[in-house]
Amino acid sequence: MIAIKKLDDKTLSRVKTIIFLLALIPFVRLIIGGITDGLGANPIEKITRSTGYWTLTLIMVTLGITPLRKLTGWNWLTRTRRMLGLSAFFYASLHFLTYLVLDQFFDWNGIVKDIIKRPYITVGFPSFLLLLPLAITSNNALIKKLGGKRWRCLHRLVYVVGVGGVVHYWWLVKKDLTNPMTFAVVLAVLLGFRVFYWWRGRQAKS
Repeated sequence: MIAIKKLDDKTLSRVKTIIFLLALIPFVRLIIGGITDGLGANPIEKITRSTGYWTLTLIMVTLGITPLRKLTGWNWLTRTRRMLGLSAFFYASLHFLTYLVLDQFFDWNGIVKDIIKRPYITVGFPSFLLLLPLAITSNNALIKKLGGKRWRCLHRLVYVVGVGGVVHYWWLVKKDLTNPMTFAVVLAVLLGFRVFYWWRGRQAKS
């Protein structure tokens, strides 16, 4: 336990490489499935569901970094959060592009109608848009320009994105709600953890 509380730069670089490669596995599997005709009878739906699932999964993992760091004392975990967040954005972009290009073929009128008429898209579209400023500001130059306090405030939007993503998934699924419910429980725990630490900080100051 003590040995992994602090990692040198070389070891941390290896850890980041492993995380990067692991995050690419679902994407590689989709590519292989596309090449080998292994995406099933409805490949567009398969790609949409897979990219959406991994977007939410990586968002939850990203949100779990702070609680895990506080519980274990592994401060180096915070240095993996940016990569995880950008990986979530990567899959969110694939999810959106699959809908935009493969499903709608850039039919902007149809997209607008979908946003208005289909509640899961009404929630999902702005959730994706909220990810854009988070991805754009995930570099050292903009962190420095914004300042730590404003940057942290901006990146709290990830919780809003997480809620929107879970609702989007929940409303999309019509029968088996096991996965959406699992994501909802995980998000509730993570939000509860944040509220607890905020409350404890307030109590300490009073």
